[in-house]
Amino acid sequence: QVQLVESGGGLVQPGGSLRPLCSSPGSIFSINAMGWVPQASGKERELVACVSWSGGNTYYEDSVRVRFANSKNNDKKMTYLQMNNPKPEDTAVYYCAAGPTLAGRASLYHYWGQGTQVTVSS
Repeated sequence: QVQLVESGGGLVQPGGSLRPLCSSPGSIFSINAMGWVPQASGKERELVACVSWSGGNTYYEDSVRVRFANSKNNDKKMTYLQMNNPKPEDTAVYYCAAGPTLAGRASLYHYWGQGTQVTVSS
């Protein structure tokens, strides 16, 4: 069974950095991509970054392309979202998501964690 557990969120100042991470303590046999899907208050979930488990290919939404980096550690079954120069509009609950293929739409990911809050504020 696929399990996803996020951690590493918190309060960060604009222009700072933060690195949430997602661990997968259960089976990842059916997984080939993991991504990050923020959901701001009153808004829908929108995937902003993902990485393929086998080849390491990545996808980024335009608003985070030069600021965030999604990486992985296959041995530890973990994925990381390096958030550089975060902005107040990045404030959201960040969900880790996993699915069978690298895709830029949250609806194509089958498994979800519980989320970790990221607040960007001075």
